[in-house]
Formats: sequence, C-alpha cells, structure tokens
Amino acid sequence: MIVRLVKMTFRPEEVERFQGMFERWKGKIIGFPGCLALELLHDTENPCVFFTHSHWRSFADLEAYRHSAVFGDVWPVVKTLFAAPPEAWSTHSEHRLPEHKSPISQSPA
Repeated sequence: MIVRLVKMTFRPEEVERFQGMFERWKGKIIGFPGCLALELLHDTENPCVFFTHSHWRSFADLEAYRHSAVFGDVWPVVKTLFAAPPEAWSTHSEHRLPEHKSPISQSPA
C-alpha cells in the first residue's frame, strides 16, 4: 500500500474556494480504482495550509490516477490557487498501530 501526502498552501482569498472544490471532487477521487482512503487535513496553525492524505493499493494505481482525466480536471484548477509550490510524498506504511482508546476515568463512588 502507498500512503500519499500532499501539502498545499493557498492564497488566503482562495481557501473557501478550494474547500468547495474538494467537496465536489472527493467522490471522484475516492471512487478511482485503487484509492482505498482519502482525507483532507487542515493545519492547526496556518489556515491557508491543507494536506491530502490518501491510501493507494499500489504505486501503479497512484500513477494511473495522476495520469487520469479525473486528475486532469482537478489539479490544473487547484494549482492556480496556490501561494507556494505544493510538496508531495509517496510513502510505505512501516507500522500502523490500532487507535488508542483511553480508559474512561471513573470517580470514586
């Protein structure tokens, strides 16, 4: 499995536009063959910074998406909204731990 992270920094006036675009396009992206998961993350410090976090069955599936009509519709529009060049990483997951659930503290009766 490939885990893809893409950091995007938008011009402040384009943030809402990007969020609307993502809402419209997310179904096409997650529906692309080989896309197993898709998440949009928003930086806690800088409201202009977002990350896409996606899981792909294989590098070939990711590359097929990057050369698809879906990507061809999305990326040229999104990149016009950037305040800085995007950064991207394709990674393999080495360790995945189950979600930690904190025990509920019980007050003494």
